[in-house]
Amino acid sequence: MIGLISATAAGAAARDRLAAAWPDRTRVYEGPVGDAVRAAFAQCDQLVCFLATGAVVRLVAPLLGDKASDPGVVCVDEGGRFAVSLVGGHGGGANELAREVGGLLAAQPVVTTATDAVGVPGLDTLGFPVEGDVAAVSRALLDGEPVALEADFAWPLPPLPVASAGSYAIRLTDRLAEPAEREVVLRPPSLVVGVGASRGAPADEVLGLVEAALRDAGLSARSIAELATVDAKAGEPGIVEAAERLGVPLVTHSAEKLASVDVPNPSGAPLAAVGTPSVAEAAALVGGGELLVPKRKSDRADGQPAMATCAVVRRPARGRLAVVGLGPGARDLLTPRAEAELRRASVLVGLDQYVDQIRDLLRPGTRILESGLGAEEERARTAVAEARKGQAVALIGSGDAGVYAMASPALAEASDDIEVTGVPGVTAALAAAAILGAPLGHDHVSISLSDLHTPWEVIERRVRAAAEADIVVTFYNPRSRGRDWQLPKALAILAEHREPRTPVGVVRNASRPDGSSRLTTLAALDPATVDMMTVVTVGNTATRDIAGRMVTPRGYRWQESPQEEPK
Repeated sequence: MIGLISATAAGAAARDRLAAAWPDRTRVYEGPVGDAVRAAFAQCDQLVCFLATGAVVRLVAPLLGDKASDPGVVCVDEGGRFAVSLVGGHGGGANELAREVGGLLAAQPVVTTATDAVGVPGLDTLGFPVEGDVAAVSRALLDGEPVALEADFAWPLPPLPVASAGSYAIRLTDRLAEPAEREVVLRPPSLVVGVGASRGAPADEVLGLVEAALRDAGLSARSIAELATVDAKAGEPGIVEAAERLGVPLVTHSAEKLASVDVPNPSGAPLAAVGTPSVAEAAALVGGGELLVPKRKSDRADGQPAMATCAVVRRPARGRLAVVGLGPGARDLLTPRAEAELRRASVLVGLDQYVDQIRDLLRPGTRILESGLGAEEERARTAVAEARKGQAVALIGSGDAGVYAMASPALAEASDDIEVTGVPGVTAALAAAAILGAPLGHDHVSISLSDLHTPWEVIERRVRAAAEADIVVTFYNPRSRGRDWQLPKALAILAEHREPRTPVGVVRNASRPDGSSRLTTLAALDPATVDMMTVVTVGNTATRDIAGRMVTPRGYRWQESPQEEPK
C-alpha cells in the first residue's frame, strides 16, 4: 500500500490524481502532517509526500530503521515538477515509484542512487537474496574496476559490466558458501524441495528435515524457490507452516500428475494413501531438473516412525525472451514497457539499424548480437538459443514485433522451455494514420505487397477481397527497386471497385525527423514516388478529404450537417 500525504491545496490536488489513478494501491492520510507521516510509515510499503524534501527528511529521520525494511519515500514538490526518490531507492522501491509518479503527474523523476544513475542494476534489486559486501562490489562496478562473474549454472540476470577475472567477484550459486572478501554471493531461486508428510506431522519435523537435507548436501536454504507436494496435502498444517517459516510458496500437484513422473525410489505407502507411488521426489522433479537429494526420511528423537519425507531438485534455469516492438522510430513512441525490457535484457538481438535507434537505452554490459537485412530467421534462432542458455534476451523489431516483424519467426523456433513475452509497439499503419487524420475509422486491413515470402497470387486474392468488401487498405512494403509492378497492379484492382477520387494517404518514415506525408487520390497517385520506407493507405467508398485530412467515418454512411458537407 502507498500512503499519500499532503499539506496544501495544490499538493492535495496532485495527491487526489494519484489516488484516482491507483485506487487499489493507495491510501490518503489526512490530519496533521507529522501524524500522517508517522502513521503511513508504520502502515504502508511506500509513501508519496507532497511536501518539501527538507520537511520530509526531518519527519522520517527518527523513524528510519533498516534499508531492507523501511518503506520507500518519494517527495513531490509543490509545483508538481519533480518526483524525488528520497528514502529506500532499492529496498523500498522508491526509485521505480518516482518514475511511476513522474509518468502520471508529468513530473521529472529524480533518482540519485549511483547504480540507477549510470544504468547499472543494483545487486540488491535482482529479486533474490544477496550476501557479502554489496557496497564494495557495487562501487567497483561503478568505477569500472574488473569484477568477475562466477556462476555455478546459467541464470537470467540483467546486464552487468563484468569481466572474466578481477579483484572483485560476483558469485551465483545455491551452495553453502560464505562470501569472500570483495565478493557478493547471489542466491537464485533454483531449488525445489518436494515434501511428503503423514497426517498431523509437526511443522518442526518437516522443517528440521528440510534444513538437514539441505545442510548435508551443502545447499543454501536461501535458494529454495518453493516447497512442493501432492494436492491431498495442500492443507496439511505441518507442511503449510514449514513453507511459511521458510518464506516460500507451497505448490501442489495432482496425484495423477505425480504418478507420471519417473522417480528412483517409488513406494507403495503413498500410492495407497494419496494415489501416487512418490510424493517428495515426484513433486520435486515434476518440472524437470537434477535430483540433488533423493528421498530422505525425518529422524524422530522419540524413536517413532518418521512422519515426513523430502527430496531436493535443482530446477533448470528458465531463460526469458522478450520480443519487443520499437514503434515507428520516434523515441516518444517507444513504450515504457519496451524501454523496461531493453534495460532488463542481458542479450539484445536485432537488425543493426534498429539497434542503433536504442543503443543509448541499453545498460552497461549488455551483449549485442546485431546483423544486417535479410537475416530475420537467423536472428530469431539466435535469440531463442540464447534464451535456452538461461539468458534474459530481447529480440527487437520495428513497429509492433508481431506485425510483419520478428515475433512469428521467433515463436516458430521457441518451445515451452523458455519464458516468452511480447511487448507491443506502435505500428507504421497506426503512426501513418495519426499523421493523415483518421483513415482507419472503420474496418481496415494491412497487406504486404512483398512477394518474397508470399506468392503474388495469394497477395492478389487478398487485395481483391479487400476491394470487393470495401475495406480501407494499408499497403506495407509497397515498392522497391526490384519490385516495381506490384503496387500499380494492386491499385488497379482497387480502382475496379472505387472511384478515382478515393483519398489515398502516402506517409514515408512516419514519426521520424525526415518523415513526409501527402494526401492524394487513387487516380493521381504516382507509384514511382513510393518506396519501402512508405506505407500507402487507400480509403473505402466513404472515406473523404476533409480540410486536408483523410477521414473514414465510424458509421458507414456520412450524416450531412450544415457544418460539414461530404465531398
